[in-house]
Amino acid sequence: MMKELKQYLSYLVKWIKTEVTKSKCEGVIVGLSGGIDSAVVSLLAKQAFPNHHLAVIMPCHSDYFDQECAQLLINNHQLNYHLVDLTATYDNLIATLALPSHQLAFANIKPRLRMTTLYALAQSHNYMVLGTNNADEWHVGYFTKYGDGSADLVPIIHLLKSEVQKAAKLLGVPSQIISRPPTAGLWTNQTDEKELGFIYQQLDYYLQGKSVPAAIAQRIKQLHQTSEHKRRLPKGPPNIFSSLISVSKN
Repeated sequence: MMKELKQYLSYLVKWIKTEVTKSKCEGVIVGLSGGIDSAVVSLLAKQAFPNHHLAVIMPCHSDYFDQECAQLLINNHQLNYHLVDLTATYDNLIATLALPSHQLAFANIKPRLRMTTLYALAQSHNYMVLGTNNADEWHVGYFTKYGDGSADLVPIIHLLKSEVQKAAKLLGVPSQIISRPPTAGLWTNQTDEKELGFIYQQLDYYLQGKSVPAAIAQRIKQLHQTSEHKRRLPKGPPNIFSSLISVSKN
């Protein structure tokens, strides 16, 4: 398993380089959250473009441990990085919107501000944005539409969470990051598994066709169905306009 995974990671590095070159871009940019997924993608980014990669830390009412973990990865692997504090921007937008308090709607502004920041920096450098979604998150829609669900390339989208953890060890991600409870950092003490209602191992098993409790399987199916719109381009109506014109001409 580890041998094959190592080969696959090498393939991903080549794939990133190929796709960026085809797009006439010069490098890649990644939002570095302090979590395991963005750590793995950041290290793939550096391997693909040693001099033309950028890891961006974007605190926004964030747990300071997020930034500590991100900085640890940067220091250990000499990553090119940039810090953009979005706290004041977020606060100003919330005040301007003057909406009734809605925890999830307000929380989802954070990843959308971060993606706006990444694309602004990417365009200024002629870089492509690397997404950090893994197979588990993508299947159940555990990402913010037009936030962390947006990117130019999504290199680890076929890796299960357990495979991302193994990849992190192969790449030299610090143990403090690997052992952290997965969190989107949307609010204080928020964790992925608490919000999803099951643990990642159960989701891994489900995606591998292994047995999981019936209630968990049903929950995963429900999340997959209700999040289908997140995995598609914006939906338009059937194109009947041309047929209407043909009918009117006749």
